[in-house]
Amino acid sequence: MSIKVNNITKLFGEQKALYNVCFEIKSGEIVGLLGPNGAGKSTLMKIITCFIPPTSGVVSVNGFDILEQSIEVRKRVGYLPENNPLYLDMYVREYLEFIAGIHKLGDKTKERIDLMIDITGLEVERKKKIGALSKGFRQRVGLAQAMIHDPEVLILDEPTSGLDPNQIVEIRNLISKIGKEKTVMLSTHIMQEVEAICHRAIIINKGVIVADAPTDQLSNQFFNRSIITVEFDKAFNIELLNTMEGVKKLTIIKENTWEIECESQKDLRQDIFNFAVKNQLSVLTIHKEEEKLEKVFHELTKKK
Repeated sequence: MSIKVNNITKLFGEQKALYNVCFEIKSGEIVGLLGPNGAGKSTLMKIITCFIPPTSGVVSVNGFDILEQSIEVRKRVGYLPENNPLYLDMYVREYLEFIAGIHKLGDKTKERIDLMIDITGLEVERKKKIGALSKGFRQRVGLAQAMIHDPEVLILDEPTSGLDPNQIVEIRNLISKIGKEKTVMLSTHIMQEVEAICHRAIIINKGVIVADAPTDQLSNQFFNRSIITVEFDKAFNIELLNTMEGVKKLTIIKENTWEIECESQKDLRQDIFNFAVKNQLSVLTIHKEEEKLEKVFHELTKKK
């Protein structure tokens, strides 16, 4: 087991940042941690990485307790904080040598630095000062320092924040590659990012976990419905379609095109085709839509 969080509560004075948070992340998983601003994501990551202690509860990383065995935990965790604090006056290679020294890599220092520069794409910028780098390359330096000691677990807080679309794709691909060998937990506000690279999503709201499931199963858990969009070749009496078993709601999109909300996850497309044949209609287009993670997130975290 890579990460085990058991009944974690964190108080800042009277403010309850986290309350009885529990989950486990197995080796080799890429897990997205989602939540609105102030939900407790960064606080949770700081606890797992031994930066701050919990008020109560237990966290272990690869069997080592974050309070009793924090040095062993730090050896096994790579952490990219949200603001990616770097020494801007240092050169890229100089900075990575400094981080390697902290981790006491010794004879492995040059090998690990060369490898990090290679896999993070820093080769073209390796002789520059960090302060002269773009936001995207600074993020790469942050990832390189997080991975330089070859940790078994990576904790990434908003790893693509502030990047342009091309840089986001590059960092996503890098995280996906890393995730084949390591356990990765990342927080983000970008739903497409989670859908693209994460095996599982944990949604936290007001310090409490409100959802924890594989990304492709979240919508099924929270929305017992399906949406079908269909375009017919001509107008007809819509009341006939409204009487079809399983149809909950009809919404016109444009002329002869309808959005059909079904009462359950049942796929009504064959029934719609049969209806069209019976009523001498042709189906020009038909599409069954999946509820997006963004919709699930909105429903579970909206203010009440």
